[in-house]
Amino acid sequence: MLMQRLLLVSALTVGVPACHSARSLAVPAPAPPPAPAAQASAAVPALPNDIRWVQRSAEYHAAIIQAYRLATMRVEQQGATRASGSWAVVLDADETVISNLQYQIERIGLGYSGESWAAWVHRKEATPLPGAAVFLNRVRQLGGRIAIVTNRLESECEDTIAVFEARSLPFDAMLCRADKAPSDKNPRFEAVAAGKTPAASAPLTVVAFVGDNILDFPAASQALREKGEAAFADFGVRYFMLPNPMYGSWER
Repeated sequence: MLMQRLLLVSALTVGVPACHSARSLAVPAPAPPPAPAAQASAAVPALPNDIRWVQRSAEYHAAIIQAYRLATMRVEQQGATRASGSWAVVLDADETVISNLQYQIERIGLGYSGESWAAWVHRKEATPLPGAAVFLNRVRQLGGRIAIVTNRLESECEDTIAVFEARSLPFDAMLCRADKAPSDKNPRFEAVAAGKTPAASAPLTVVAFVGDNILDFPAASQALREKGEAAFADFGVRYFMLPNPMYGSWER
């Protein structure tokens, strides 16, 4: 009898550590993941009204298409009376022919920086604006030359040309701004008219300018708003303005 009791106590003693170890190795249940709505709000900041308008509004698309239709009417009228290769159109690039909306979205809360902009340009992900390709191809069909006068830097010009070529956006001259040079476009406008660019080796009559900034037009500036309606006589006739509420010289 004594031997049976000793064996029973020994068996119980051996069993205790095994049960304790099993409880120690139990893995606690993971915390439930945050609700999808909470994840989305944390990851995606709210769009400011200017970016939201460009991204979502029918009005933005209508204004872009309207401007290009008016510009097309202008070149069809002018091209009908001019020799092929004797005339040209001048356009800005950013927010005029190509859209950088994705860059603006990615920089919400961070703002612009030269480094982030250069990285965006190098990604070559800008997309054509509505009506831009149709307009440029119509200019080509009519015998006009196309000069893109942009303040993208010379160091960014190769990537810019790659975007235009990949998106089938025709041009004859891509006139970028020399690194560390002033942003004034007027000398480049004059070079196009004088036939001193790859667009042509002889003087050209520039029949239309298209841009999204008042500085995309010859001798124009924000001071025009103080000079009355007569100062805007060329707009809708020879100058065609596209809307851009996201950035521009109006900020300064």
